[in-house]
Amino acid sequence: MKAVLYEAFNQRPTLVTLPDPTPEPHGVVVRLGATGVCRSDWHGWVGHDADIALPHVPGHELAGTIEAVGRDVRRFRVGDRVTVPFVAGCGTCPECRAGHQQVCHSQFQPGFTHWGSFAEYVSLHQADLNLVALPDDMGFDTAASLGCRFATAFRAVVDQGRVRGGDWVAVHGAGGVGLSAIMIATALGAQVVAVDIAEDKLALARQMGAVATVNGAASDADVVGAVREVTGGGAHVSLDALGHPSTCFHSIANLRRRGRHVQVGLMLGDHAAPSVPMAQIIAHELEILGSHGMQAHRYDAMVAMIRSGRLAPEKLIGKRIALSDSIEALVTMDRFQGLGATVVTRFDA
Repeated sequence: MKAVLYEAFNQRPTLVTLPDPTPEPHGVVVRLGATGVCRSDWHGWVGHDADIALPHVPGHELAGTIEAVGRDVRRFRVGDRVTVPFVAGCGTCPECRAGHQQVCHSQFQPGFTHWGSFAEYVSLHQADLNLVALPDDMGFDTAASLGCRFATAFRAVVDQGRVRGGDWVAVHGAGGVGLSAIMIATALGAQVVAVDIAEDKLALARQMGAVATVNGAASDADVVGAVREVTGGGAHVSLDALGHPSTCFHSIANLRRRGRHVQVGLMLGDHAAPSVPMAQIIAHELEILGSHGMQAHRYDAMVAMIRSGRLAPEKLIGKRIALSDSIEALVTMDRFQGLGATVVTRFDA
């Protein structure tokens, strides 16, 4: 199979030919229909993830068709259209038994713990627990985003943030996760303030439903003050969808009393221990929540909203590229140049 491989962190990957994978007894092999290029892949490539063993094939936002099935798989068969959460469970640890596969003790993450989806084929484990069947009318390019940024945003907004109609929600960072969160919060009836440093991304945020925007790059920018003014005292829920010390701090500081901050963007490397306004957290009884993917069994609620037309993740796709183009897209991801999600849809080049 053709695949993108890197043999050292921060070394430019190359397009190579590798042996086709075979399924584990409990797993499947999927022929890729689409895979997203995500900032989490960039974090892995620069060496921020200790789970990655070199050489490595990245990629974790994926959708495709089952090509081969392990002998112990019961729920899926060859030809099924599927996706998978980027955090998948082992099925036996206490968290998995409680239904919390997104924090599994022995989690499987394609593109991190194992070779991923920047390839023609990918091997996925514990298929009966982790795979999600796709509706026939959902394109692979749309479905690929569900495995990470859209599902991650859904859990962050719905399950962790507990957003309700009428809430003010601040979203810091209008990339793939942030735009997804804006769309989802708006569909729930919330009023969203989007914060970013690029006007074209803020314009896209308004298209996704944001009622107000704040440009954090403006010379007189007071992000916290601007959000507090728009929301009449602070957001009920605020998300750091980027993962940076400044966006994390602003997201907490712009909350109203008893508000909820959800950290969605990864904080790794030099950013792993950010400064937070602890005095405000204590005095205003703020909630600080993490959000890490979403369990396969929660996908039904999200897919139902998509099929009803309340959510339209396809609107978040920016560019559709070939597998060979994913290399440049990956290594330049820290420049935040693209609008919307970049998705690989061609695997023959």
